[in-house]
This record gives sequence, structure tokens and C-alpha cells, in this order.
Amino acid sequence: MPTKGKVRTGEVVSNKMQKTVVIAVDALKHHPLYGKTMRKTVRYKAHDEKGECGVGDRVTIVEVRPLSREKRWQVARIVSRKKTA
Repeated sequence: MPTKGKVRTGEVVSNKMQKTVVIAVDALKHHPLYGKTMRKTVRYKAHDEKGECGVGDRVTIVEVRPLSREKRWQVARIVSRKKTA
């Protein structure tokens, strides 16, 4: 797995595609004028070769070369699995 490039940690929100998962990454930003803290969510499509990520899992993704029109990220590791009750 390449270690160059950007690294993000987020939650899997969809795994309905083959070998692709959608990751939601939250970031807290301050409003430039009012200073209020706002939550910004960015969704990335990431390559999951083995298809082992499930919805709700926390994963780390790394930036790689373009794999398709929208995929520029690859799942590096699963940080934690979704807790099932």
C-alpha cells in the first residue's frame, strides 16, 4: 500500500458497489466571518479490493492514482468494526 499522498479517516456509508465503498469524512471548520464551528462532510469513493468493509465501519483511506472516473482513494485499513447489538 503506498504511503505517499493524503490520508483520511472516516466512516463507511455505502458498500453496495463491487470493490468500491463510500467513505464520509467529517471536518470541523470555523466560519470565516462569524467564527461559529461548522461540521463539513466530504464523501470519497474508495477502492476495497476484497470487499470486507461494512456500513458503519471506521476506515483509513490513502490517496492513489486515478482508478476510475471518481475513485482516487484506496482503503488502507479498517480501524474499527461497527458494533452490533
